[in-house]
Amino acid sequence: MFVQELAPLGSLALSALVAALPLATVLVLLGAVRLKAHVAGLIGLLVAAVIAVVVFGMPIGQTISGAAQGAAFGLFPIMWIVVNALWIYRLTVRTGHFDVLRRSFGRISDDPRIQALIIAFCFGGLMEALAGFGAPVAISTVMLVALGFAPVKAAIVALVANTAPVAFGAMGTPVVTLAQVTGLPLESVSSIVGRQTPLLAVVVPLLLVLIVDGWRGLRETWVPALTCGLAFGLVQFLASNFVSAQLADIGAALAGVAAVMLVPSARKPARAEVRAAVLTGSATETFDGKDERADVVKAYAPYLLIIAIFSIGQLPPVKKLLDSATWKFDWPFLDVVAPTGKPVSGNTFSLPLLNTGGTLVLLAGLITAVVLKVKLKDTAREWGATVHELRFAILTVTSVLALAYVMNLSGQTTTIGNLIAGAGGALAFLSPILGWFGVAVTGSDTSANALFGALQVTAANQAGFSPDLLASANSSGGVLGKMISPQNLTIACAAAQMNGQEGNLLRKVLPWSIGLLLVMCLIVAAQASFLSGMLP
Repeated sequence: MFVQELAPLGSLALSALVAALPLATVLVLLGAVRLKAHVAGLIGLLVAAVIAVVVFGMPIGQTISGAAQGAAFGLFPIMWIVVNALWIYRLTVRTGHFDVLRRSFGRISDDPRIQALIIAFCFGGLMEALAGFGAPVAISTVMLVALGFAPVKAAIVALVANTAPVAFGAMGTPVVTLAQVTGLPLESVSSIVGRQTPLLAVVVPLLLVLIVDGWRGLRETWVPALTCGLAFGLVQFLASNFVSAQLADIGAALAGVAAVMLVPSARKPARAEVRAAVLTGSATETFDGKDERADVVKAYAPYLLIIAIFSIGQLPPVKKLLDSATWKFDWPFLDVVAPTGKPVSGNTFSLPLLNTGGTLVLLAGLITAVVLKVKLKDTAREWGATVHELRFAILTVTSVLALAYVMNLSGQTTTIGNLIAGAGGALAFLSPILGWFGVAVTGSDTSANALFGALQVTAANQAGFSPDLLASANSSGGVLGKMISPQNLTIACAAAQMNGQEGNLLRKVLPWSIGLLLVMCLIVAAQASFLSGMLP
């Protein structure tokens, strides 16, 4: 048995500083040294393992076993979702239907600033609602590049857009997990998160048009951008508070795209100088031609199938059947106990063979292959080509998740969390930072909620704050760490064919991540004091 220790160096602050070294190593190697992400991830994993053994006293065998569990989680379900989502994209490219989809989006508006709203924010939000775990970034980036966006700009737009929907992504998994680990009612945390992230939803579309076309873009397209954000945020608020956390992002994404299409200025043709300035890629043709209605239906079919399959999968009888194929077992060579004396959840491993996004996307892909009349041999070949294309992304994600698990199981993450939780009166302002840090490490708002949700509740009770508020702040702050998590950076680079440029991408999105995090910190601090009337 290994018992975690909060302050192995005698000082909580010094122990936390040392515990933060693995993540700091990865970020510095990416951003400053400019190493490739999979190399930085492996080095960070080595640093985490050394600190776990030497400083925190974790046995070498358990350290290796914990790293293996993290790598397994990185493969399944995370990369399982990404691989199958990109595989569907490759099928549509092979048959030419992706071009049909691209032209369809282009006919809604040929203005690249509006296209960023529709594809990255609304369509990406829908993909986040249904799949999550990197799929929205991958698919949105690919589509923007195909429309003519420069790869780096497409990746930045996709990463920044993947914020407001994240807390309710993958059919509400992050907030459901938060309720489970904290013991708080799902309705309570869903309602509060639904009064925080919609405020981000109002701001993010404005930032997207600013990123795409600078101040000119903001000046000329702020009306459709603001309309899109308000519609998305309003429906997300209403659904999360009065309908269902699982359906919040689906309704919000559909409302956002409908709102954009209703704004007259969004349908005006873009001026030639705007397209010339923004679209530096190869796809700069006009969208005047028409496609056959059957081809348009087939182009949308993969995503309609995903919506239908995921919706059916949430029906109670179907969900129960799918859950019955989940394999839960004790992970070998792990016996870790928290400082409180309770065994940590990492001692067990859950393998949802059917009720996981990747498997459902795989089913949608198989049906897509039939609809698009792709031969079985070609379907299998495209799946293999997808795995080959993502080989370095797979290595990065598995190494970073292995790093995260070593940090979690050895107690490094808990030490950092306890230092932040001891901030007393400043805790309300700092609580979103804890979620942000958790997502930056793991790449998952669900994982960050599992890590720090209960800690936020304990700290809130000690400091006299609302446990529901700070637990919710963990999830809302966490969504802003997605864009800087190494695995999401790698997924974006892979989708944009920018292999090895994760460090460059990190430097470009980090200011947006920190800026929006500051906004969320101020929102939570205000809700804890003079804006407490915002809370249910």
